[in-house]
Amino acid sequence: MPKISLDMPNELLDDLKLHVGDEHKFVSVADAIRTACRKMLDQLDEVDIRHGRTKVE
Repeated sequence: MPKISLDMPNELLDDLKLHVGDEHKFVSVADAIRTACRKMLDQLDEVDIRHGRTKVE
C-alpha cells in the first residue's frame, strides 16, 4: 500500500483523534482518514450520477 504525507491543522487532527482508540470507531488515525476518503468518494460518485456525469452500473 502506498504511503502518503499530508499537512493537517492541529484542531482537525485533535478532533479526529477523539474517535481513535480501543473504545472508539477507528483503530488508528490512518484508518479514520482512509474511511473518510472512501465515504467522500462515494458521495462524489452520487453527485456525479445525479448530474449525469457518469453512468449508473
